Order: sequence, then C-alpha cells, then structure tokens
Amino acid sequence: MSKKLILPAEVKVCATCSYWDGERKVSDDNNVVVVSDCASGECLVRSAALPGLAAFPDDHDCLWEHLDPDPVDESVDLETPRKVVGG
Repeated sequence: MSKKLILPAEVKVCATCSYWDGERKVSDDNNVVVVSDCASGECLVRSAALPGLAAFPDDHDCLWEHLDPDPVDESVDLETPRKVVGG
C-alpha cells in the first residue's frame, strides 16, 4: 500500500492542477488534495505522463490552473431547454 499525501490545493504540483488527469481526491471542505506518493497521470496540456508531485514553477509550457470550479453565473438560466440552431 502506498503512502497518501495531503496537499493544500494552492501548492503548484501536477496533482493540484485542473489539467492533470490522474487519481486523486479533492476535498472542497478543506481545500486539500489527497494523492498517493507514487501517483501518475496525464498532463492534458503537454499530452504527457507526469507524476502527481512533479512541479514546473518556472516552465513556460506549464499552464497550471487551480482546481477550484469556475464561479457560477447566477444570471444564466440552466432550467429552460434551449433550441440549438445550426451545427
């Protein structure tokens, strides 16, 4: 069994990036990410396999993005069905 790490979501490593597709658990209550110390996944920006604890703070190819969801626009009506025109 591998060790689990609890990381603040603000730490800029692959496991805390919204573009990293790997096994992790995100806690919205505590703003932390739980990941295995040997977790790996795919960076959707680089299209490459990267370990969850990899960090690229000065790399211009890294587009690290916080895991927080985008704010909800309350003015958008999501309940009313819409007709798609074209496409």
